[in-house]
Amino acid sequence: MSGPALRKVTSHEAIHDAALQEARELTNIIENLMKNNDRERALQVALIAIEHWETRTLAHAEAEEEGLYLEIASESEEKKRIITQLIRDHDLMRRIVAMLKDQLIHNGITEHSIKQLHTLIIIDEYHNADEMKVLPNH
Repeated sequence: MSGPALRKVTSHEAIHDAALQEARELTNIIENLMKNNDRERALQVALIAIEHWETRTLAHAEAEEEGLYLEIASESEEKKRIITQLIRDHDLMRRIVAMLKDQLIHNGITEHSIKQLHTLIIIDEYHNADEMKVLPNH
């Protein structure tokens, strides 16, 4: 069963928007630190960004998959197809976060790290838009 916030379109959308905005802000801070050649602080903020992705977006994704998505997928074949795509989005984000975390810990921060953070943001933007289309009462 899903929590009430996941079932209400406006509150669900607010959860997505807040997490995505925080991810954008953290990524902007990292970019600015890299431009100022402050790699140590950029790495610290990048690790905070990873924690953000794990505890906000990916924890939310897990809750969706355990309840809400099962309910929506049972409504029709078309919704089941979309839910499969949404779960794939979550998987891609999990894989990128895990890979990026490993890279940051073992190799420090690079320009490629920033590209990966932007990739997460882009995937999440498309994912959120698609998810809003299949939520009940939307």
